[in-house]
Amino acid sequence: MITVGILADLPKALADAYVLIFEAPAGDNLVIVKAILMIGLFLLVVGGIIAVTQAQRKIPVQYAKRMVGRKVFGGQSSFLPLKVNYAGVMPVIFASAILMFPAQLLRTLGAAIAEKGESNWAIELANVFASRGWFYYVVYGGLILVFSYFWVSIMFKPVQIADDLKKNGGYVPGVRPGDPTAKFLDFTMTRLTLAGAIFLTAIAVFPDLIFNVANVSYNVATFFGGTGMLIIVGVVLDTMRQVETFLLQRHYDGFLRKGRIRGRSANSNQRIETLELRAFEAEWRPLIWISVLLFALGLVGYFLKDNQFFS
Repeated sequence: MITVGILADLPKALADAYVLIFEAPAGDNLVIVKAILMIGLFLLVVGGIIAVTQAQRKIPVQYAKRMVGRKVFGGQSSFLPLKVNYAGVMPVIFASAILMFPAQLLRTLGAAIAEKGESNWAIELANVFASRGWFYYVVYGGLILVFSYFWVSIMFKPVQIADDLKKNGGYVPGVRPGDPTAKFLDFTMTRLTLAGAIFLTAIAVFPDLIFNVANVSYNVATFFGGTGMLIIVGVVLDTMRQVETFLLQRHYDGFLRKGRIRGRSANSNQRIETLELRAFEAEWRPLIWISVLLFALGLVGYFLKDNQFFS
């Protein structure tokens, strides 16, 4: 629902971008350059968000061999994935929500001071938060950093992970099991969280930078970063993973060459997989076309809103 609410502003953003590029003043000879830069910058921001969202540090884990009767268990190599952006979009949401309270509180306090006729320092301080100057962005970045570590401290448990590895006979090469492993994981996650917090701060501030420096409509600038793009990219990636998992479950027999049921022939397996794929496409095709139709209607309606026939 949040993603759909954000994408509902996309037709208006496209209309503003069209006005900015194709309805520029006659003396502006950099229209094509602006369009290319905007498209390239958009792709760069989306690619950066996807890369950092998917980025992870793989900690190698080795399992010791165990003899159970005449069988040998273990001796396998695996890895422990630690995400760079472990907290996701939550620190940005928390920081934005908390920064709304000081301005509202100071305005209420300033109204009470104004009735007494005293110097209204509260309104001046509220304007500092509302104007989004350097002080606002410093506090904003600090809150994102604090909430990133706060979220990781709640969700990531290095002591529990180290104990589970020790119980299952696993260890990190070069690190002793138990408490040293927990300290190593905590130290590694601390550095990764710092990198993720810096990335979140840059993405959160980037739309304001585009709006103030490039003189772009804020409806367009919001799709060059910020909370909205983080949510959209996260939801799209999660949807792709779910669809991929669904396809693997529906067609799992087609990936197993040795474990097929003996009563089936190759032609029957291929026929069943084709029917399942067609059923999957039949389920999703109406939803895709309905989404495209609604988006097209919204875009056409926005461009024709000033027409006298619709007014």
